[in-house]
Amino acid sequence: YCCCWAENLYLQMSSSPSVCGFYKYLNCDEVIDDWNIYSFHINSTVTSRYATTVITSRVANRMDDSKEIEFQVRIPKNAFISKFRMFIDGQWYNGVVKGKEKAQQQYTEAVSRGQSAGLVSSVGRTLEEFKTAVTVAAHKKVTFELTYEELLKRKLGKYELQIHARPMQPVKDFKVDVYINEKAGINFIDIKGGLSTNALSLKPVSSCFQAWVYFYPTEDQQKTCDGCGEQGMNGDLVIVYDVNRDSSLGDIKSSAGYFVHHFAPSSLSRIPKNVVFVIDQSGSMSGRKMQQTRIALIHILNDLAEDDHFGLITFDSSIFHWKRELVQANKENLESAKTFALNINERGATDINAAVLEGARMLNAHPREGSASIVILLTDGDPTSGVTNLELIQSNVRRDIADKFPLYCLGFGHDVNFEFLEKMSLQNNGVARRIYEDSDADSQLKGFYDEVATPLLTDVTMIYNGGTNLTQTNFSQYYNGSEIVVAGQITDNDIETFTPQVVAISRDRRVTFSETNATVEYTGTDFDSHIQRVWAYLTVKQLLEKELLFSGPEKENVKKEALELSLKYSFVTPLTSMVVTKPLGENTDVLHKPKEGGTTQALPSPVGHRPLSRKGLKKRTRLQGHSSLAVRGQQAGWLMQSGVGGLGYRVRPGCMLGLICSYNVMLSSFFLLTVTRRSQGVSGGFSGRTGTHVHCSDMNTLVYIFYCI
Repeated sequence: YCCCWAENLYLQMSSSPSVCGFYKYLNCDEVIDDWNIYSFHINSTVTSRYATTVITSRVANRMDDSKEIEFQVRIPKNAFISKFRMFIDGQWYNGVVKGKEKAQQQYTEAVSRGQSAGLVSSVGRTLEEFKTAVTVAAHKKVTFELTYEELLKRKLGKYELQIHARPMQPVKDFKVDVYINEKAGINFIDIKGGLSTNALSLKPVSSCFQAWVYFYPTEDQQKTCDGCGEQGMNGDLVIVYDVNRDSSLGDIKSSAGYFVHHFAPSSLSRIPKNVVFVIDQSGSMSGRKMQQTRIALIHILNDLAEDDHFGLITFDSSIFHWKRELVQANKENLESAKTFALNINERGATDINAAVLEGARMLNAHPREGSASIVILLTDGDPTSGVTNLELIQSNVRRDIADKFPLYCLGFGHDVNFEFLEKMSLQNNGVARRIYEDSDADSQLKGFYDEVATPLLTDVTMIYNGGTNLTQTNFSQYYNGSEIVVAGQITDNDIETFTPQVVAISRDRRVTFSETNATVEYTGTDFDSHIQRVWAYLTVKQLLEKELLFSGPEKENVKKEALELSLKYSFVTPLTSMVVTKPLGENTDVLHKPKEGGTTQALPSPVGHRPLSRKGLKKRTRLQGHSSLAVRGQQAGWLMQSGVGGLGYRVRPGCMLGLICSYNVMLSSFFLLTVTRRSQGVSGGFSGRTGTHVHCSDMNTLVYIFYCI
């Protein structure tokens, strides 16, 4: 037997007996959305570097039957979701933040019923994706509203607010408004990102202390921006700005018994560096990874100042020195180091323990008064040679560094054990950064180095007489272009006895920042919640870092404190989940926030789930009872009927298709065929069994599933 597809394509299928259907090619342009996003607003307010962003999407079901409407947006990874609600038939349905363990019970119950569980998943380098769905009656509307909060971090002399706009269809009422309020004064503001169009320019409206960035594209303009098309906006709006700094002590604001201190002095002499680069050259670094590492090293070496001292070692199962001791970054030494870098060869296993300890030894053997020392480790995998016990490696490194200088760990690619690197960095006053395998990996490496290239202060201690419940107050180094932020409470809310002071070591002396005329600005009732939420945000972030470092009762105490604060301020963190409440009879979504070092959470495998009822299936897929197969897709469009015995499915980039049984029919096998609009022909085939997931990458892919019972 054969199945006929289009007018001239025949597929021979091996299973028997079979059910085959006639398939006619369906051009992507012929697909008509049966739901309409008629309003999409993003409103972001930044006050003293703390951003609160509200995304509001209003959708209408234009069908004669009920329809499941999906809400899917992307937010910065550094942000905490703090509110989500839906407005349906005159009633608000508010999401509730619960401890993850309590929410897990609802998650498990939803999965056992064969229902999808909502999630927040990592997308790319800087974004997470939030999504959920709700059934909307025929010719009715739904409003989705999501709020998230973040403290903007200063890097290389600027703050960046990233807003991702991706409604996935042109919207009649599309607005982005960003309001920036900085009482210190706005020094400069600029706009970049992928939402520029030839027809529409983005210009901030600003004064000394406020700025308004607005973006109101027409439906036609939404199709003409960089990277956009018939599906409308799909890109980032990035607002870049910095503030004025009149006081070396920094900017201190208080309200309702809470304060926040932004410390970023700039009129200081740079401190010469002692830096050791520890580079993984094991076999897994072969190819483009090592090529990009060589390029980045050359650029970094070119940027070293002559009064810097540096060392360069590579490692696999052995250690290879350029020179066994640190040397001055003069022209002759730099040229020799570049030659060494260009000849690094990939081979062997990975002895991280010996390599980092050797880097620490080189710095310990080279003390220089008036300098700042740094170790930078670059690796792409787990330790596989020498000491491989992770806790023992961390203990050894902590012992040898002994809080004398920071360790920065750069994890190259997705296979690296990022949690191991993150913990080791935090134990040694540094940070870990993931380097993504992409064409710009060398720029990522160089960009990180630029952040730590110019130390201005070491051994920074923030002191607050009359302050309590403080966030982190000790910092090993302060770098040019960065910022130290501390928040806390003012004892008894007595501003008269509250005295801030900063003590640190500069290039040539010990310095104290404690201006006699320094004032703590009281911001008034409008900022009451704002300052307190900055404190809560920072406290939760830092408690989560401590939870990674500690063990035993200490770990549990820190975890408990972070959980209590997350619940009090309704933050969706790695310890909490948001339970999305819906109208009676709807399945419950439970939304989790992934960890940077962990794997992306995905929908549970459908194999073994109870079959969906006809009622539930009709709500989800609108199959009109003709097919015995349901397809569940992540980041995907809706099902379209294309014949008895099969389905046509238009997908979006990065979708995952999972097959499940429904109507109590068990599938023995299936054959999947993908078609693109450009070729209008077969671009791939796949055969497998139920529960198999298939990855689709083309924007205009049509997927046809032929199956045998």
